[in-house]
Amino acid sequence: MRDDTPPIPGAVYTLARDGAVPADYPQRAVEDPFSETCFETDYEARRQAFLEHVRRSPAPEHLSAVFHETARMAAGGEPHVAVIGSALDHIDERRDCADFVMHAILRLLHQFPDDPRIPAPLWTRMRASVLGFKYWPDEPGVDSLCSWTENHQILFASAAYLAGGLFARHAFESSGVSGRELRARAEQRILRWLELRFRTGQSEWLSHVYYDEDMTALLSLVDFADDEEMARRAAIVLDLFLLDLALHSHRGVFGSSHGRSYERMKKWAREESTSDTAKLVFGTGSFARLENMSAPCLALSSGYRVPRVLWEVARAAEQSSFEVRQRMGIRVEEGARWGLGYRDLEDGMVWLSMEAYTHPLTFTLFTRLLDAYNWWENEFFRPFKSGRRLLERLRRWRLLPWVARILERDITRNLRPEVNVTSYRTPEYMLSSAQDWRPGFGGDQQHLWQATLGPDAVCFTTHPGPRSARSPSHWTGSASLPRVAQFRNVVICLYRIDRYRPALYVRNKNGYTHAWLPRDRFDEVRERRGWIFARRGQAYLALRSRSPGHWQSEPGEDAGRERVAPGWDAAWICELGSRAEHGSFRVFVERVAGAPLDFGDRQVVYTSPSQGRLQLGWSGPFVRDGQPVPLSGHPRYACPWVRAAFGAERITVQSGQSTLDLRWPEASREADGFL
Repeated sequence: MRDDTPPIPGAVYTLARDGAVPADYPQRAVEDPFSETCFETDYEARRQAFLEHVRRSPAPEHLSAVFHETARMAAGGEPHVAVIGSALDHIDERRDCADFVMHAILRLLHQFPDDPRIPAPLWTRMRASVLGFKYWPDEPGVDSLCSWTENHQILFASAAYLAGGLFARHAFESSGVSGRELRARAEQRILRWLELRFRTGQSEWLSHVYYDEDMTALLSLVDFADDEEMARRAAIVLDLFLLDLALHSHRGVFGSSHGRSYERMKKWAREESTSDTAKLVFGTGSFARLENMSAPCLALSSGYRVPRVLWEVARAAEQSSFEVRQRMGIRVEEGARWGLGYRDLEDGMVWLSMEAYTHPLTFTLFTRLLDAYNWWENEFFRPFKSGRRLLERLRRWRLLPWVARILERDITRNLRPEVNVTSYRTPEYMLSSAQDWRPGFGGDQQHLWQATLGPDAVCFTTHPGPRSARSPSHWTGSASLPRVAQFRNVVICLYRIDRYRPALYVRNKNGYTHAWLPRDRFDEVRERRGWIFARRGQAYLALRSRSPGHWQSEPGEDAGRERVAPGWDAAWICELGSRAEHGSFRVFVERVAGAPLDFGDRQVVYTSPSQGRLQLGWSGPFVRDGQPVPLSGHPRYACPWVRAAFGAERITVQSGQSTLDLRWPEASREADGFL
């Protein structure tokens, strides 16, 4: 039920590079240095640096390879046409994530039509692949494409819109409709997606994986939509993606809580899919070219210009101490507020964008989608196929909602409803969390809190799932979600792992939690009174678990970096500090180690040296010095540069004299300067 590394036998997410290699094609990748501070203040210079880096390196071994071949052409190089041919194979065979690859082909057709560096037969094949592709699950044919999650929906819909416009009078092979009709069908889906993103943000909140895919689709619309209003609305939403990246990044690390994330990207900053784009737009990060698509599209974009205020916000944020509070996503129970019901198939696709497969309100509608789109044969839904007869009987007897309520804490672990994120940043560190988000429910790929002191100098905890699984696994997601509460530079994280809970998906077999704290990425590490203290530069971190922990020592990447704490009822505390706030590291260690701390019955009472007496239980309010701290009801944005109510129709960003004013009803995008 996930679109990362699915249970599809033989699924491949790389593009073969067999065939003749251009004479000047690079053989070895050039490693780009990671920039913690802006490496170049001029945007055009950064763009040229990115294109030159692409020209000097072979295509990455990922589906993004074809995007980098497109950028190579823009840089004046000869493309590796075998990569383009392999991309077309991926599309024609309808392999998962073919929608990613399609956007590179559409960019080639729009931006480099019939360029002689690509053989004429390959151009003919590109056009045939576009005309033969399946653009929505209601079209005929059995496949195992994932087309329903938030990023895939805008990728498929925008591809259909652009393909339909490009071949308006042609008949599309899969759907049997004209390009003009295909475009019209896609238009309403795009507009609905864009409006929800503007007013409510992403269900895949702050994802350093899927923001890349979203931005790729939006850049296609900005550059190639022949409707000016459509292009402008896409640019408006793209502005907000980049605003999120500016607000929640520290020293080039998009180190926030994430709605969807994977092990490698949480651990290692260079592996974030957004790193290339962040370095191109803001100057921090790395041109890692591992799984990035949006940076090549942005570097080639003829229609999108980055508002100057976003650059200024990113620069001001590096020098400031501030808090960002942000609410994203919607509640399944509040469908009517957003014009959503629980019977219509198009509404069902919107619910699936937040992976509401088995919620009590949407379970019946989901089984109707399985019927309507023949998804019983889609390998992502193989678990449902094995129980098809039972599901059909339960639906006929109207018992699906009842079953869903009994098993809800396990079978809705993919679901991503409304979230309230708090990120606290100083020039030295960032702490970010999803406040009080579904505690006790099963988790999937959600990343609920992280402390970031610099690239790879990060800390977070999870309740691990099976080592053999992809998610939730040992580090990706959580088998059981904690209750998390943050006040500025302090976070408390409670786990109540129910080993007896009925489960069809993931059973809670692991009676421990663990922290990722790579000691070799810090300048100094100490242990005192059960606390672990770490310093990187002038930033400090303190970490404590309820039960005495130990360092994992088995050979491998985790050795000496994984802190394991046994216990079914677990608690972790993390406090950050700095030389500017506390003086020397020694003083920070002494103050935190000597602070009163009580791990009571399923609660923590901690008197933080910086924030006072903090109290959090499994239920009830989060209390600071006797006063409740709100954990929900955040605005759409609240920080020094932008304030907007949740569900806003207007969002204004201001830094100094620079302003960006976005008004959704009028499709108005006004800025007083662009990069």
